[in-house]
Amino acid sequence: MTDMGDAAAGDRIDDAMVEDDVVTGDVIVVEADLARPDHQAAVVALTAAYACDAMGNGEPLPPEVLARLVPGLRAHPTALVFLAIVAGRGVGIATCFIGFSTFAARTLLNIHDLAVLPAYRGRGIGRALLRAVEVAARQRGCVKVTLEVLNHNRPARALYEGVGFAPAAQGASGAAAQGVALCYSKCLAADPPPPADGGRGGGIG
Repeated sequence: MTDMGDAAAGDRIDDAMVEDDVVTGDVIVVEADLARPDHQAAVVALTAAYACDAMGNGEPLPPEVLARLVPGLRAHPTALVFLAIVAGRGVGIATCFIGFSTFAARTLLNIHDLAVLPAYRGRGIGRALLRAVEVAARQRGCVKVTLEVLNHNRPARALYEGVGFAPAAQGASGAAAQGVALCYSKCLAADPPPPADGGRGGGIG
């Protein structure tokens, strides 16, 4: 998770609820329908804002990349995107991909991007997004949820550890180094957590 600039998050989103939506206070988390123009706009705007932040890419994404984003996600066979909505505005995003744990011989769900607009931080939105991701992972029979987080992004690390994630590995330069990405996972199975393996999917950017 990261702080993001106060970028617009697209047009108003129709926040009429459906059965699988996750509700926390005034926050609704929905699985994005990438065929809907309002969801498309929110995904592009939130991803663009995340990329500009130091915890993301540190600079704007080129227009051609933003233009390819939604078509690429729609074409990807395992992409799952969740939007956090407050009063009809997209304020947070979790972009995930289904992977595979060779050591457990089961699927896993990797969180590639998790971000919340700064004006909406401290309201449980990151936690609500993580809850929605976990529900989706359990519904799909995944053995665990994985993600990467920069070592010095302590607010994000505190959030992840607070909902049951644990570091799976330290960066090659050690935990004290700045800019090192740490791998976190949360086991969902009743069996003991499998060892960390290479099937972690994407990163945080």
